[in-house]
Amino acid sequence: KIMQANWIGKSMGVDIDFKVDGTDITLACFTTRVDTIFGATYMVVAPEHPQIPELIKGNKEISKFEEFIERVRVQDKTERAAEEIEKEGMHTGKHVINPVNGKKIPLLIANYVLMEYGTGAVMAVPAHDRRDFEFAKKYKLPIEVVIDNPKGHLDAATMRCAYVSDGVMINSAQFNGLGNREAIEKISDWMEQKKIGRRSVHYRLRDWLISRQRYWGAPNPIIYCDKCGEMTVPEKDLPVLLPEDVEFKPHGQSPLKASAKFINTKCPKCGGALAKRETDTMDTFVDSSWYYLRYLSANDNKKPFDKETVNRWLPVDQYIGGVEHAILHLLYSRFITKVLCDLGFVNFDEPFARLFTQGMILKNGAKMSKSKGNVVSPDILIDKYGADTVRLYTLFIGPPEKDAEWSDRGVEGAYRFLKRLYRIVDDMVTGKWISVPDEKADKELKRITHATIKKVTEDMEKDFHFNTAISSAMELLNQVYLSVGSGKKRTSPAIKEALKITITLLSPFVPHISEELWRMIGGKGSIFKTPWPGFDEKALLVEEVEIAVQVNGKLRGRMTVSVDVTEEELKKMILEASDMKRWIETRTVKKFIVVPGKLVNIVI
Repeated sequence: KIMQANWIGKSMGVDIDFKVDGTDITLACFTTRVDTIFGATYMVVAPEHPQIPELIKGNKEISKFEEFIERVRVQDKTERAAEEIEKEGMHTGKHVINPVNGKKIPLLIANYVLMEYGTGAVMAVPAHDRRDFEFAKKYKLPIEVVIDNPKGHLDAATMRCAYVSDGVMINSAQFNGLGNREAIEKISDWMEQKKIGRRSVHYRLRDWLISRQRYWGAPNPIIYCDKCGEMTVPEKDLPVLLPEDVEFKPHGQSPLKASAKFINTKCPKCGGALAKRETDTMDTFVDSSWYYLRYLSANDNKKPFDKETVNRWLPVDQYIGGVEHAILHLLYSRFITKVLCDLGFVNFDEPFARLFTQGMILKNGAKMSKSKGNVVSPDILIDKYGADTVRLYTLFIGPPEKDAEWSDRGVEGAYRFLKRLYRIVDDMVTGKWISVPDEKADKELKRITHATIKKVTEDMEKDFHFNTAISSAMELLNQVYLSVGSGKKRTSPAIKEALKITITLLSPFVPHISEELWRMIGGKGSIFKTPWPGFDEKALLVEEVEIAVQVNGKLRGRMTVSVDVTEEELKKMILEASDMKRWIETRTVKKFIVVPGKLVNIVI
């Protein structure tokens, strides 16, 4: 989560040589994920690759290749690199040999590969790369899982999307069973020993086009004079402001070109009246690359920012953004900050201390986009279920750093939970519960309440894991429901406190219903002006624990015992328990295995 790469885009990786079968050509593939090398099931090259003529020479469909290559070459490279672009490709008829396992895999040309990335040749691992997965599915190419999900075995035949998280190595020869992060270094070492790959450092920096033929964006402060030539606007005349009387019409050029009031000006050198302003404006990324500096001096009309104030408050402690920010907005911001640092305007060379990149919400295994027709409209859901339901489900759907699959049924589940919460509070405040203290049950509920406060607080503050924070609050409500009981519903100070805490813990996620419930239970003022609840360490202590009792590995009973019970005391209690005697009284006990606080297994 700490930003470590240089602004120039420094990447550590491994260069691997793939020999082309039937042609004396070696394609060098640059990869940062050697942990997936055994799962490479095909290889793709950029249409601009210099070896393309040699690869397709003699092919019966060479005219189709030339037409495809020419069509792709003129496409915008940013669009080609985008995940949502329609993947297109053609099989060259050639194969390459994967050097780590000797397998022959097909070689294709694809529109989503750019010559600017690595060597313009990419090994494709569809089981663990979203773009490769879409391409493989479209062209019926093989998919092989090499990083398994520890929570459940992956089957390539039933996978609906690529698995891009960490896991355990499988189908990877001697590296099977290793964690994939651990395997990266070991595979790299092995490849260098075998002389089939070599560690390398690659640097990437795209050219920047600052000017745009647009109205929006800061005007380029340039003046053109037939007599004096091109010059910058004098500092005393800055800033150059955009005119507000322009007409926005689809005539294929910047509306500034039609504004005589803006264009025509005096030459700052000769005073001539025929000078013209530059009509190009700066791309908006120029402003977004230093806005965090301006925030601290928003009302300063003499300079862009106050150096003393900026150096006191910055760099920013935490940056949160989508993955696309990490390669564009953050790159520009870091570059400009480093320049300002070198020039002495700021005392720091990194704008943001920590980066948290949130995942995307997918629909039918793909990023939501209008072209795919899989966009979910929040307006429709809000009209049907309310804004709190949509907020709750969106935050509950999964860890924020991971991509998550949208589920309409999940929205309904969140809605049912909020209805249940409202109903329980309404029952309590309308006097449907009878005050019946239960010292043992109330003590356990208090322990769970304070444990929940601790868990929710830590989940929110440390890793932004709102999903597990919400889950803990839901579990606390379930505990309240169990404490109330299904027959004569009881209440007590502990139950009321647990319900109050549940509402408070949920308030950041479902603010509207929380505010209303807060008023219903007699809360003073707004719930959002109420201090966040603290937890009592003493209340977290567990005095008793339930353990499972097994006989020859089969569950035969459960017992509640003190957490301080000794093994000898536990053994005696079990052997004397009436419900255990029928399993062991006529047998010989060979072994007594104790897992403290969890279970006892008696071997007879």
